[in-house]
Amino acid sequence: MNIGILGSGAVGQALAQGFLKHNYQVMIGTSNQQKFEEFKSVNKIKIGTFRETAQFGEILILAVKGLAAQEVLTTVEKEIAHKIIIDATNPIADAPPKDGVLKFFTSLDDSLMERLQEAYPSTQFVKAFNSIGSAFMVNPLFAEKPTMFICGNDTSAKESVSKILEQFGFEVADMGSVIAARAIEPLCMLWCIPGFLNNEWSHAFRLLKK
Repeated sequence: MNIGILGSGAVGQALAQGFLKHNYQVMIGTSNQQKFEEFKSVNKIKIGTFRETAQFGEILILAVKGLAAQEVLTTVEKEIAHKIIIDATNPIADAPPKDGVLKFFTSLDDSLMERLQEAYPSTQFVKAFNSIGSAFMVNPLFAEKPTMFICGNDTSAKESVSKILEQFGFEVADMGSVIAARAIEPLCMLWCIPGFLNNEWSHAFRLLKK
Protein backbone atom coordinates (compact mmCIF):
# COMPACT_ATOMS: atom_id res chain seq x y z
CA MET A 1 0.00 0.00 0.00
CA ASN A 2 1.19 3.52 -0.79
CA ILE A 3 1.23 5.94 2.14
CA GLY A 4 1.39 9.68 1.58
CA ILE A 5 2.49 11.86 4.48
CA LEU A 6 1.55 15.52 4.32
CA GLY A 7 4.16 17.19 6.49
CA SER A 8 7.92 16.77 6.96
CA GLY A 9 8.36 17.68 10.64
CA ALA A 10 9.18 15.31 13.49
CA VAL A 11 5.81 13.52 13.31
CA GLY A 12 5.93 13.11 9.53
CA GLN A 13 9.51 11.83 9.64
CA ALA A 14 8.82 9.36 12.46
CA LEU A 15 5.75 7.94 10.76
CA ALA A 16 7.52 7.75 7.40
CA GLN A 17 10.26 5.63 8.94
CA GLY A 18 7.64 3.51 10.67
CA PHE A 19 5.71 2.78 7.50
CA LEU A 20 8.96 2.01 5.70
CA LYS A 21 9.87 -0.41 8.49
CA HIS A 22 6.57 -2.20 7.95
CA ASN A 23 7.16 -2.48 4.19
CA TYR A 24 4.83 0.23 2.93
CA GLN A 25 5.74 2.48 0.04
CA VAL A 26 6.07 5.99 1.47
CA MET A 27 6.15 9.52 0.12
CA ILE A 28 6.51 12.66 2.21
CA GLY A 29 5.01 15.91 0.98
CA THR A 30 6.65 19.19 1.94
CA SER A 31 6.85 22.80 0.87
CA ASN A 32 10.21 23.21 2.65
CA GLN A 33 12.89 23.15 -0.04
CA GLN A 34 15.70 22.53 2.46
CA LYS A 35 13.98 19.45 3.87
CA PHE A 36 13.22 18.37 0.32
CA GLU A 37 16.95 18.26 -0.47
CA GLU A 38 17.82 16.60 2.88
CA PHE A 39 15.34 13.79 2.36
CA LYS A 40 16.45 13.19 -1.21
CA SER A 41 20.00 12.61 -0.02
CA VAL A 42 19.58 10.52 3.15
CA ASN A 43 16.33 8.55 2.96
CA LYS A 44 14.84 5.78 0.90
CA ILE A 45 11.53 7.59 1.23
CA LYS A 46 10.12 9.33 -1.81
CA ILE A 47 9.58 13.05 -1.45
CA GLY A 48 7.42 15.44 -3.40
CA THR A 49 5.04 18.34 -3.25
CA PHE A 50 1.84 18.11 -1.22
CA ARG A 51 -0.09 17.48 -4.43
CA GLU A 52 2.25 14.74 -5.64
CA THR A 53 2.09 13.09 -2.24
CA ALA A 54 -1.70 13.27 -2.06
CA GLN A 55 -1.89 11.66 -5.49
CA PHE A 56 0.60 8.95 -4.48
CA GLY A 57 -0.97 7.87 -1.20
CA GLU A 58 -3.82 5.37 -0.98
CA ILE A 59 -3.98 6.39 2.67
CA LEU A 60 -2.76 9.84 3.69
CA ILE A 61 -1.38 11.14 6.99
CA LEU A 62 -1.98 14.77 7.91
CA ALA A 63 1.08 15.68 9.98
CA VAL A 64 1.33 19.46 9.78
CA LYS A 65 0.77 22.11 12.43
CA GLY A 66 -2.90 22.51 13.25
CA LEU A 67 -2.79 26.14 12.18
CA ALA A 68 -1.67 25.04 8.70
CA ALA A 69 -3.98 22.05 8.24
CA GLN A 70 -6.78 23.81 6.38
CA GLU A 71 -4.37 25.64 4.10
CA VAL A 72 -2.50 22.46 3.15
CA LEU A 73 -5.67 20.50 2.43
CA THR A 74 -7.00 23.32 0.28
CA THR A 75 -4.04 22.80 -2.07
CA VAL A 76 -4.89 19.11 -2.52
CA GLU A 77 -8.68 19.23 -2.38
CA LYS A 78 -9.21 17.19 -5.56
CA GLU A 79 -6.56 14.62 -4.65
CA ILE A 80 -7.97 13.81 -1.19
CA ALA A 81 -11.55 13.16 -2.32
CA HIS A 82 -12.75 9.70 -1.19
CA LYS A 83 -9.43 8.89 0.51
CA ILE A 84 -8.68 8.03 4.12
CA ILE A 85 -6.73 10.68 6.01
CA ILE A 86 -5.20 9.80 9.36
CA ASP A 87 -5.43 13.12 11.18
CA ALA A 88 -2.48 13.51 13.54
CA THR A 89 -2.98 17.24 14.03
CA ASN A 90 -3.85 19.21 17.14
CA PRO A 91 -5.37 22.73 17.25
CA ILE A 92 -2.44 24.27 19.07
CA ALA A 93 -2.56 28.07 19.05
CA ASP A 94 0.42 30.26 18.32
CA ALA A 95 0.96 31.02 22.00
CA PRO A 96 3.20 29.62 24.76
CA PRO A 97 1.85 27.10 27.27
CA LYS A 98 0.65 28.41 30.62
CA ASP A 99 1.71 26.34 33.66
CA GLY A 100 2.49 23.56 31.21
CA VAL A 101 -0.91 23.68 29.50
CA LEU A 102 -1.05 24.32 25.78
CA LYS A 103 -3.49 26.84 24.36
CA PHE A 104 -5.90 25.59 21.67
CA PHE A 105 -7.70 27.69 19.06
CA THR A 106 -10.79 25.49 19.43
CA SER A 107 -13.23 25.10 22.33
CA LEU A 108 -14.64 22.05 24.11
CA ASP A 109 -17.65 22.34 21.78
CA ASP A 110 -15.51 22.16 18.67
CA SER A 111 -12.46 20.36 17.27
CA LEU A 112 -10.04 20.79 14.41
CA MET A 113 -10.99 17.42 12.98
CA GLU A 114 -14.66 18.39 12.86
CA ARG A 115 -13.76 21.52 10.94
CA LEU A 116 -11.71 19.51 8.45
CA GLN A 117 -14.39 16.85 8.02
CA GLU A 118 -17.02 19.51 7.38
CA ALA A 119 -14.78 21.26 4.85
CA TYR A 120 -14.01 18.01 2.97
CA PRO A 121 -17.09 15.78 3.38
CA SER A 122 -16.01 13.15 0.84
CA THR A 123 -12.74 12.51 2.69
CA GLN A 124 -12.72 9.89 5.45
CA PHE A 125 -10.88 11.40 8.40
CA VAL A 126 -9.68 9.23 11.29
CA LYS A 127 -8.07 10.89 14.30
CA ALA A 128 -4.91 9.09 15.50
CA PHE A 129 -1.29 9.69 16.56
CA ASN A 130 -2.15 13.05 18.14
CA SER A 131 -1.78 12.06 21.80
CA ILE A 132 1.75 10.65 21.92
CA GLY A 133 5.21 11.96 21.10
CA SER A 134 6.84 11.24 17.77
CA ALA A 135 9.52 9.09 19.45
CA PHE A 136 6.84 6.61 20.51
CA MET A 137 4.61 6.45 17.44
CA VAL A 138 6.12 3.25 16.05
CA ASN A 139 6.27 0.07 18.16
CA PRO A 140 6.99 1.86 21.46
CA LEU A 141 8.51 -0.14 24.30
CA PHE A 142 6.52 0.35 27.49
CA ALA A 143 5.68 -2.08 30.29
CA GLU A 144 2.23 -2.46 28.73
CA LYS A 145 0.86 -1.86 25.27
CA PRO A 146 -0.28 1.78 25.01
CA THR A 147 -3.74 2.78 23.82
CA MET A 148 -4.34 4.85 20.72
CA PHE A 149 -7.67 6.65 20.85
CA ILE A 150 -9.32 7.10 17.47
CA CYS A 151 -12.55 8.49 16.08
CA GLY A 152 -14.17 9.11 12.72
CA ASN A 153 -17.45 8.82 10.87
CA ASP A 154 -16.55 5.95 8.54
CA THR A 155 -16.39 2.46 10.06
CA SER A 156 -14.42 0.94 7.21
CA ALA A 157 -11.83 3.72 7.36
CA LYS A 158 -11.41 3.18 11.10
CA GLU A 159 -10.91 -0.54 10.53
CA SER A 160 -8.15 0.17 8.00
CA VAL A 161 -6.44 2.62 10.34
CA SER A 162 -6.81 0.22 13.29
CA LYS A 163 -4.87 -2.45 11.39
CA ILE A 164 -2.01 0.00 10.92
CA LEU A 165 -2.08 1.02 14.58
CA GLU A 166 -1.97 -2.61 15.68
CA GLN A 167 1.05 -3.15 13.41
CA PHE A 168 2.63 -0.14 15.07
CA GLY A 169 2.19 -1.69 18.52
CA PHE A 170 -0.97 -0.05 19.88
CA GLU A 171 -4.19 -1.21 21.41
CA VAL A 172 -6.95 0.69 19.61
CA ALA A 173 -9.85 2.37 21.40
CA ASP A 174 -12.55 3.56 19.00
CA MET A 175 -14.36 6.49 20.59
CA GLY A 176 -17.01 6.83 17.88
CA SER A 177 -17.79 9.61 15.43
CA VAL A 178 -15.83 12.72 14.56
CA ILE A 179 -17.39 14.62 17.46
CA ALA A 180 -15.21 12.55 19.83
CA ALA A 181 -12.22 14.55 18.55
CA ARG A 182 -13.38 17.20 21.04
CA ALA A 183 -12.13 14.83 23.75
CA ILE A 184 -9.22 13.18 21.93
CA GLU A 185 -7.46 16.34 20.77
CA PRO A 186 -7.08 17.72 24.33
CA LEU A 187 -5.20 14.52 25.27
CA CYS A 188 -2.29 16.28 23.59
CA MET A 189 -2.49 18.93 26.30
CA LEU A 190 -2.40 16.31 29.02
CA TRP A 191 0.44 14.38 27.40
CA CYS A 192 2.58 17.53 27.15
CA ILE A 193 2.18 18.79 30.74
CA PRO A 194 4.87 16.53 32.32
CA GLY A 195 7.22 17.55 29.52
CA PHE A 196 6.74 21.28 29.90
CA LEU A 197 6.84 21.16 33.70
CA ASN A 198 9.48 18.49 34.36
CA ASN A 199 11.07 17.69 30.99
CA GLU A 200 9.46 14.23 31.10
CA TRP A 201 8.40 13.13 27.63
CA SER A 202 8.60 9.32 27.82
CA HIS A 203 5.04 8.25 28.57
CA ALA A 204 1.83 7.10 26.90
CA PHE A 205 -1.84 6.59 27.71
CA ARG A 206 -3.48 3.25 28.39
CA LEU A 207 -7.19 2.57 28.77
CA LEU A 208 -7.76 -0.05 31.48
CA LYS A 209 -10.80 -2.31 31.16
CA LYS A 210 -12.29 -4.61 33.73
